[in-house]
Amino acid sequence: MVTAVPWTAERVAGLAPDPASEKAGRALATPARWSGAGASEDAVWGFCRGSGKKPYQTCVELAEPAFRCSCPSRKFPCKHALGLLLLWAAGQVDAAEPPEWVHTWLAERADRARRAEKRAEAAGPKDEEAAARRAAERAARVEGGVAELKVWLTDRIGAGFAGFERTGGEELRTVAARMVDAQASGLAGGLRRAAGLVGRRDWPEALLAELSQLYLLADAATRLDSLPPALAETVRTRLGFSVETARVLESGERVADEWLITGAADEENDRLLTRRTWLRGLATGRDALVLSFAPPGRPLDATLPPGHRLTAHLAFYPGAAPMRALVAERGIPLPSPTAEGGSIADALAAHARAMAADPWLERWPVLLSGVTPAEHAGGWCLSEPDGTALPLVPSAFPWSLLALSAGRPLTVAGEWSQAGLRPLTCWHEGRAVRL
Repeated sequence: MVTAVPWTAERVAGLAPDPASEKAGRALATPARWSGAGASEDAVWGFCRGSGKKPYQTCVELAEPAFRCSCPSRKFPCKHALGLLLLWAAGQVDAAEPPEWVHTWLAERADRARRAEKRAEAAGPKDEEAAARRAAERAARVEGGVAELKVWLTDRIGAGFAGFERTGGEELRTVAARMVDAQASGLAGGLRRAAGLVGRRDWPEALLAELSQLYLLADAATRLDSLPPALAETVRTRLGFSVETARVLESGERVADEWLITGAADEENDRLLTRRTWLRGLATGRDALVLSFAPPGRPLDATLPPGHRLTAHLAFYPGAAPMRALVAERGIPLPSPTAEGGSIADALAAHARAMAADPWLERWPVLLSGVTPAEHAGGWCLSEPDGTALPLVPSAFPWSLLALSAGRPLTVAGEWSQAGLRPLTCWHEGRAVRL
């Protein structure tokens, strides 16, 4: 009987919507709690004994993945789905023929997918003339917003920040709202970030840096036609213009490689969950960023588990320093027990080259080998034997790194930004550990 290769426990843990769900799922990953469990090429299923008379009916479709459970939890996946997958990952779920209720659910999902595809085909090609008219109208609104912002920034910085600590945050949020009206979401986001800086430690310097970046973007937006095409695409993206997925898949730069999934970071902004997944091509050395989005309480894409290798074709979005990509074709992710990183100097040099091409770059992926967590100047850093070090972000809790390292060098993957390094994954004793 054909069955899917069981996932690793780390991959399953990456699906958890929060640490509490992961902990509860681990508690359920024992055969005594389950009956009628089985696995096939497409799904894993079983009945979990709970506090009620009837056990919870749980099933996971592996391809997407998708989850179904009769429990009342609003979390996706729930603790029962996590427990079932962890049990399967431990090799304690036998291959079996799916029962009728599993067949029915899988068939319903396949039928919905077919109907959605037919609706898309029936809709036909979009009205190109109407689309061009809407694009021109939005471009005009953005152009007006850019002109307004340049005038405001010139006047505001010219007047100085005296008294800004009391009213500046509200003033910045008001201008941000006007940029939303102008459909320049990138400028609005930058202004909201600037508003959050007011009143913090050393805020005038940080605020000036943020507003300078915004002015640079607004000024570049007035010269799109004279910019190199790749840089113009970057400016449009930073302003908030989206690039259609179909266009990226059709004409984006394709790179085939075996990709190491170095880490994933989740954030919630404006009631939207975002997952940034970083990959590095083992042959090309190319870095890539795959984004996924979901409303709170819904699962994010979990098909790219950190610490795994994936043979895939990536299609890159256009830009001066193209990094965001879509997975166009993929194989099956397999655990990567080790990873080879570079030095801190290599990482900073690559970051400098990327910043020269895209001065609005906010984060940069790093993969470092031979680094040790250490305390420095009241904070924490990753240090090389010669004393070269990168500071960790103030919010980073290095206790897991310290425990894994025990004073010995590690290979660590993370995100580098102005705030410091955010560790995401490390490799220890032949396995990847998500931090």
